[in-house]
Amino acid sequence: MLRAFKYRNYRLFFGGQVISLIGTWITTTATSWLVYRLTGNAWYLGVVGFASQFPAFLLSSAAGIYVDRWNRHRLLVTTQSLSMLISFLLAGLTLSNLITIHVLIAISVLQGLVNAFDMPCRQAFVVSVIEDKADLGNAIALNSSMFNGARLVGPSVAAAVIAATNEGWCFLIDGISFFAVIVALLNMRVDASPGAGRRHPSAWQQFREGWAYVFGFGPIRSIIALLAIVSLLGVPYTVLMPIFAGDVLHGGPQTFGLLMTASGLGALLGALWLAGRPSMVSFGRLIPIAAGLFGIGLMAFAASRYLWLSLICMVVVGFGIMVQAACSNTVLQTIVPDEKRGRVMSFFLMAYLGTAPFGSLIAGALSGRIGVPWTIAVGGGCCSVGALWFAGGLKSFQRTIRPIYIDLGLVTETQVAEAEMAALALIEDDE
Repeated sequence: MLRAFKYRNYRLFFGGQVISLIGTWITTTATSWLVYRLTGNAWYLGVVGFASQFPAFLLSSAAGIYVDRWNRHRLLVTTQSLSMLISFLLAGLTLSNLITIHVLIAISVLQGLVNAFDMPCRQAFVVSVIEDKADLGNAIALNSSMFNGARLVGPSVAAAVIAATNEGWCFLIDGISFFAVIVALLNMRVDASPGAGRRHPSAWQQFREGWAYVFGFGPIRSIIALLAIVSLLGVPYTVLMPIFAGDVLHGGPQTFGLLMTASGLGALLGALWLAGRPSMVSFGRLIPIAAGLFGIGLMAFAASRYLWLSLICMVVVGFGIMVQAACSNTVLQTIVPDEKRGRVMSFFLMAYLGTAPFGSLIAGALSGRIGVPWTIAVGGGCCSVGALWFAGGLKSFQRTIRPIYIDLGLVTETQVAEAEMAALALIEDDE
């Protein structure tokens, strides 16, 4: 389960990120509650979610070009430093009672601009610290466990801090947490990025090349399409969580924190389960299963009016979305050539995170018309339909990527033949 830790750079990356990500989840939770406290309006929750994520949709494809051109290590140090300064700014404004909803929206846009470069760079950088691709699936699963372990801790800490003081202290804690990842990055010994220092075609030509590759290759196209459906229609449940905690379950910041923590627990369990799997070859089959589980969990959550049942549903939701995202990420990182990695991961993040702001606006507007529970239920149903669509093309998906796995040495032709014979025997037995 921990085999990726044999790489020194990965140990440093993991240790720094786990501290910083706890701070990030503290800020994410505190921001949602701050919007709710300032406005009490689901529409503004959607607007702030849109403001923080729309730049990633708008710029990530262009940012991916420069992630492939620039030194990824230096770029990551720069983006993490800028994020630290933004957190300190937000803390100062909140603690001095100068924060308003419009200022918060502007700061969210600023953070979104930084994230447009930071996220594809961070995804592509992980591969450079793993020397053996056979360990890549384990590293990404451990990354997901780190992310969701932080997601488990962060909302609980934020809820306690908000109840005791106010949101400003949460933002201050987040700013301080960035020192850990910056120090870890500065202590790494990494080679230059593949594209650093080389002559390149024009940015437009590289964009066209990346676009043609992503949408011309069936498996990548299918993964990104399903991620976009889930992110647009399912993931925005998070921006409605304060309203659900307050108006539907009749709770406060503690209830909100518990719901977010339960989702994080499910995601952590999913990440640990993936990290313990001996091979990543079966990850393609897990993608539609996890997406369907996520959709069913959302529909059950929307129908619940009991806190204990809602918490169970959130565990299922967290497990489903994490397994889908991690399996999708692993498959993409494995089959994509390194010189295109930044661009492909930028499209991946555009689908996974970039469509979420539109989903936030849709969820905020729709909840005002049909209510928060029905909005979440509709999103869950659409995710389940998307999972069925992906499952329908699964045989073609696996047939296309199998030669790549064989070339990489992740599976042998003998193993493929044995698996096909076993499947044929099962069919004959059924008949």
